[in-house]
Amino acid sequence: MTADPAPNLLVIMSDEHQARAMGVAGHSIVRTPVLDGLAARGLRFTDAYTPSPICVPARAAFAAGQPVHKTRLWDNAMPYTGTPKGWGHALQAAGVPVESIGKLHYRHDEDPAGFDREHIAMQVAGGVGMVWGSIRAEEDRLNFRSRMLGDYIGPGTSNYTDYDSAVVKRTCQWFREREGDDRPWCLFVGLVAPHFPLIVPEEYFDLYPSSALPPVKFSPETDYRQHPWVAKQTEAEDSEARFRDADERLAAISAYYGLCTWLDHNVGRILDGLETAGFADDTTIVYTSDHGDNLGARGRWGKSTLYQESVQVPLILSGAGVSPGVCETPVSLLDLSATIPAHFGADFACDGRPLLEIAAEPYDPDRVVISEYHAVASVSGGFMLRKGRWKLNAYVGFPPELFDLEADPEELNDLAADPVQAQVLAEMQAELASRIDIDAVNAQAFADQAALIERHGGREAAMKLGAPAATPPPSLESERSV
Repeated sequence: MTADPAPNLLVIMSDEHQARAMGVAGHSIVRTPVLDGLAARGLRFTDAYTPSPICVPARAAFAAGQPVHKTRLWDNAMPYTGTPKGWGHALQAAGVPVESIGKLHYRHDEDPAGFDREHIAMQVAGGVGMVWGSIRAEEDRLNFRSRMLGDYIGPGTSNYTDYDSAVVKRTCQWFREREGDDRPWCLFVGLVAPHFPLIVPEEYFDLYPSSALPPVKFSPETDYRQHPWVAKQTEAEDSEARFRDADERLAAISAYYGLCTWLDHNVGRILDGLETAGFADDTTIVYTSDHGDNLGARGRWGKSTLYQESVQVPLILSGAGVSPGVCETPVSLLDLSATIPAHFGADFACDGRPLLEIAAEPYDPDRVVISEYHAVASVSGGFMLRKGRWKLNAYVGFPPELFDLEADPEELNDLAADPVQAQVLAEMQAELASRIDIDAVNAQAFADQAALIERHGGREAAMKLGAPAATPPPSLESERSV
């Protein structure tokens, strides 16, 4: 890093973008020329992780700079309200203008969440979110009420593609409005693609014909058996079984990849707007996502597992003061939480470290990153620990999984039962235990969720609260004249 980073900071966070679904990440067919170019000019973190592979807890942890077991915002019915105070509050305290445009997935626009102003913010449905998803004890829960991926899959437009277009338009207008204001600023932009519904304009869908799609890892046609903890998820929510036929399943993959390119197109429009307004040379740009997507691997769709497709996220920094390159040391969105106030010299105590500090050091094989899941369809807490080449998936009440990501980046071979790796497994479990009492955290999550359900009137009332699938975007009527 040079001594003089660009004064402004633009943070773009998409939703559900699998880290490997970019050209620069080596994907065989996905086209992301804008993100590829951003990475070529900047710094890409090849092993970045979400603090939780589901929207609301991940975003709350990112806002606060604290892991989920500290925020105790466990699931999609426990949104961020501004407590604990996060990086946005640190910028406000330092006098840095900080605003947001687009998806936040917090509670209410009125909450003091750390932004001077929130433009067309997407928050949780009704200010409460998916309360029904908090009912997850195996003996208590019900199957999903509707097909999570949506009724229709294929080419077209949806309220999500309309919303992304409005977010991009409002962002470009925001840049124009700041012309002539010399104060350094921070802008957070939240896009929803490639999150389901799996509907994308036809020109993007047609980029990925079914005949060109790569094979799906551990598809239903194989003899692969899901890990018991994951199988319990599938009992409650089985998107794989709800496809109408094989063609629709392929269409889901085409639509997802199309949404990745649609996302890339929208990032390009934002960067064009930044340049047109004269800020291109004065702005550091961050691109990331809140979590990934399984996209049919192991028979799972959406997020909510601890495998790389779900927990790994893209993370790129670019701009003046950022030396181009690649950082292979594992990092987390909590490190991005630390990066934002550090960019402006603002004080902020959190569980991460500034990304540019990490990148300036040699590869650290001992750095630990943790992700955790306590939300929809999980019958117990799941915890991922990444350290060096090894990755541990620990499930309360279920056998662990151990993967050697250096030799097996696709996580095809679980080594947890291999006697040759018994010592590695023990060391990884001890590392996790030194940081988290997973049984105590699991118990706390269930207790907090039980209290939440009780506050909403009990199980029957809770079953009716929250969006049945994708969170609806806000009304765009006020944006049509923008």
